[in-house]
Amino acid sequence: MIDYLLSYSSVLDHVLIYALLAMSQAVVLRAGTFSIGTAAYAAVGAYTAAILTVNYAWPAPLAIACGMVLAGVLSALMAYPLSRLRGVFQALATLALVQVMVTIAQNWDSVTNGVLGISGIPKVATTGWLVVIVAVCMLLTWTLGKYSLGRAMDVIRADETVAVSLGIRVAYHQRLAMALSGLIAGLAGALHACNSYAISPEEFGFGMLVHALASSVLGGTTSIWGPLVGSAVLTTLPEFVRVFADYRGVVQGALLMMIIIYLPHGIADTLRSWRHDRRVRRGMARSAKGGAA
Repeated sequence: MIDYLLSYSSVLDHVLIYALLAMSQAVVLRAGTFSIGTAAYAAVGAYTAAILTVNYAWPAPLAIACGMVLAGVLSALMAYPLSRLRGVFQALATLALVQVMVTIAQNWDSVTNGVLGISGIPKVATTGWLVVIVAVCMLLTWTLGKYSLGRAMDVIRADETVAVSLGIRVAYHQRLAMALSGLIAGLAGALHACNSYAISPEEFGFGMLVHALASSVLGGTTSIWGPLVGSAVLTTLPEFVRVFADYRGVVQGALLMMIIIYLPHGIADTLRSWRHDRRVRRGMARSAKGGAA
């Protein structure tokens, strides 16, 4: 069993890292903000950790922390102009930010080594590390939802006008969500760098952005299990449909479409809703039996 799990450890690592990226995306979606700059902040975290460990021999935990903080600072600064935009304009602005980061990584040869990327990064972000970090982030996300901050974000996502009438500072909460999203994305990027030995600019482009966004939406944006479930489905689904050979892409796309159509709120959120409805029906049935007696 242990040998079997070890043979799939790289897949599990990938699931856990993308769960963090999906968590980063879910935070801003929960606050009603359509920021899709997750890949840009992950690039900042990854390159910071890689440069500090390879070029300056910094301890990996300290380099990872610096990458996370730097990405958080960048996202906090970007939050001010982005909070003035709405909907598709936020998406376009953050998509442009992703492209800017990729271009910088490709052309700043003296720092990022250009298109060749950075190699020789010590692999210290093991599966155990990743499991613990993802669990801690899930716990923090759950805690966020239990306090007024998380409830305020839920109201903003539902209706900004209602949020304003309730005295909720919309811009403040959205900027806070963007900063928190940048911290988590920077952490994910730094862990990715310290897990894969090497990084290159194209890893942090449109593909990572789509994977993070799809994992978040597919899993559900309000459940703590949503990002992990979405990441697990999107990462492992290609392995399950490998038997279809040339039609693998078609089958994978069809399955994802069915999930989105029949589970529009995400897998984890829908299952939680079903469980809640079932519990309510059982309670009503018991009340009806008690009244009849």
